[in-house]
Amino acid sequence: MVDIVKSGGWLMAPIILCAIIAMGIMLERFWTLQQKRVIPEDLASKVWGWVKKDQLDQKQIQSLHQGSPLGQILSAGLVNRDQERIVMKDSIEDTGRHVVHELGRYLETLGTVAAITPLLGLLGTVIGMVKVFAAITTHGVGNPTVLAGGIAEALITTAAGLTVAIPALIGYRYYRSRVDTLVIDMEKEAIKLVEALHRRKEKTKG
Repeated sequence: MVDIVKSGGWLMAPIILCAIIAMGIMLERFWTLQQKRVIPEDLASKVWGWVKKDQLDQKQIQSLHQGSPLGQILSAGLVNRDQERIVMKDSIEDTGRHVVHELGRYLETLGTVAAITPLLGLLGTVIGMVKVFAAITTHGVGNPTVLAGGIAEALITTAAGLTVAIPALIGYRYYRSRVDTLVIDMEKEAIKLVEALHRRKEKTKG
């Protein structure tokens, strides 16, 4: 393996670095974007239970905010539960934008890795072929050993670039789709809470 990396030339270094970055991001997002971490089971119903029993205080709201991304969104609405519906909704939407940004953290970097590694491999191919033609000019085509280094560099960097880019692109697309699904689910839970609080407020007034 070490010999193969050496045969690929200096461009193998940035390709390997890209591989490490991509792997780190995919593992981190796999941990962070788990359903139970983003949208804890029965969290919304638990919060609604606190509201109905008038057990909701600032300490519980703070704990809810720190517990999960969905908790951050719900707590933004609960802080403004005595305000007008539009104020509550705007607060939730503003917090939601920050939560979505956090859920998508590092994904653009992963997409960049998926885009540049094939180009690094292509650059290695070009450099390798330049070496091949330089060797042909100097030594002719009678000595295959002279040509082997350039050809190896051309093929190995291309293969390495694609080997990194394909999983990175798959990971980028998957986690993008994952974030979109989680955002839709959180929106549904937040809308349910807003509507429930609004109806409760109307009944209290009535």
